[in-house]
Amino acid sequence: MPFPPGASSILEEHDTLESAQELEEAADCIVELRNVHKRYGEQTALRGFSLGVRRGEFLTLLGPSGSGKTTVLRLVAGFEPPQSGQILIEGGDALDLPPYRRNVNTVFQHYALFPHLNVFRNVAFGLEQKKLGRAEIERRVRAILELVELPGKEDRYPNQLSGGEKQRVALARALVLEPAVLLLDEPLGALDQKLRKQMQLELKRLRARVGITFIFVTHDQEEALVMSDRIVIMHQGRLEQVGSGEEIYEQPHTRFVAEFMGVENFFEVECVTHSEHGTQFATSAGLQMWGANSAELPLRAAATLAVRPESLHLSLRPPRPRPLNLLEGELVEAIYEGGSRRWSLAVRGGDRIVVRESNASSALPAGGLAQGARVFISWDPARSLVFPSTKS
Repeated sequence: MPFPPGASSILEEHDTLESAQELEEAADCIVELRNVHKRYGEQTALRGFSLGVRRGEFLTLLGPSGSGKTTVLRLVAGFEPPQSGQILIEGGDALDLPPYRRNVNTVFQHYALFPHLNVFRNVAFGLEQKKLGRAEIERRVRAILELVELPGKEDRYPNQLSGGEKQRVALARALVLEPAVLLLDEPLGALDQKLRKQMQLELKRLRARVGITFIFVTHDQEEALVMSDRIVIMHQGRLEQVGSGEEIYEQPHTRFVAEFMGVENFFEVECVTHSEHGTQFATSAGLQMWGANSAELPLRAAATLAVRPESLHLSLRPPRPRPLNLLEGELVEAIYEGGSRRWSLAVRGGDRIVVRESNASSALPAGGLAQGARVFISWDPARSLVFPSTKS
């Protein structure tokens, strides 16, 4: 069918606008990986991996062990070569550049401090290798120690420092070289939980103060949400989804991302009807569920409907007015978690539903319920997540 008059020029203008936007975004990238493949023997670590890292952002690579996160860091740092693809740093091809000629620096989980050098000498080491003058080294080291809140610790040795202080020294040693990009490979993994949470906020504030691009690797979802401007979810060497923490958490694009970000309730469903209320689905056991944003699904299409434990509400009686999403369940297990309770319930057809409710907002008795108690489970259709079915 021919386009109507003027349509081709509109399409060309649209393509031009998209190209201009892509060029603008590329120009703002300080690191780019383009269609990168990396193998270790028979094992594929990265499969056609492409990513642009924006100048000055805190970007986190998040995923399970073996997803390729650390491989990305090693390729950017120059510790490993890819089998194919491009790596650009500050707009230039970095593939043939050795690590010391790349304007990046790396902080590792285990600090890698020199035990025989004091704090000042550890931080000054890279500057001394660059043969800077003594006065310039003194100025930069003292300034960076002030920035990481370690003034007065210059003469201490690593074995005289706490875990948090060692991590600050490692950061100072990397930052004092003023790299364009700082690579952080699970640097908080060796810290206890309280110190780890404290360092998360300090790292975020530090990045804002120095204005350097941070590429951070972790497998901890909460850590990524707290610290990042954007999060890259990785799975089996591929980029699964990239976006802000809120986007990744609230709008996962795939079942894998949803599961990795804490969604526990999944139902295999069929699209029944579309209406002004949203889309109605049904399970093979006859459970009826609604989603708000699935108008594009054809009728009778198979899909997976998911809902977060914290999006569900429990009550002893059906709420009034009756919500669209309302199931009856039987209590299987209740776990007290301090400020909240986690409930496991069985519903018709043998499916299990996990609910997490704050003790302060729960409509259930404060003392909990006996096993086998009947309760009602409800949720807003807007909180339903719908994905294409993974069944063949």
